[in-house]
Amino acid sequence: MIKNVVIHINNEQPLLADLYEMPSASDASLICTNVRMLDGKKPIFVDASRSTFVFPYLHIRFLEMMPGSATGLPDAAAEDREAVSAAPTEAEDESDLELDEDFLRRIRDV
Repeated sequence: MIKNVVIHINNEQPLLADLYEMPSASDASLICTNVRMLDGKKPIFVDASRSTFVFPYLHIRFLEMMPGSATGLPDAAAEDREAVSAAPTEAEDESDLELDEDFLRRIRDV
C-alpha cells in the first residue's frame, strides 16, 4: 500500500489517498482508498472514507508521492545528497561571477 499520495484532480482541490499499488502505463483509472482532503477532513462527496474509489485518469492532472511513502522507489533525500556533493565548489562559482567590463560599459552607455 502506498500511503498519503496527493491526487491533483482537474479544477478541484488536491486530495490525499492511499493507493493499493503503483500505477502503471496500461491503467485507465486510479484505484485508491482512504480519500480525504489535505487537512484530513472527509470530502463532501464521500460517504465512507474507507471505501474503494476509482478515479479515471482523464480527470487527474498528476499524482504526488512523498519520499518514502512507497517501498521500492528511490529515496529522494539520497538523490538530493548526491546532487549537493556534485555541486560546483566555491572557487568555480566565483569565476562565473566575474563581470565583463565591456558589457558594463555598454550598459552605462545606454
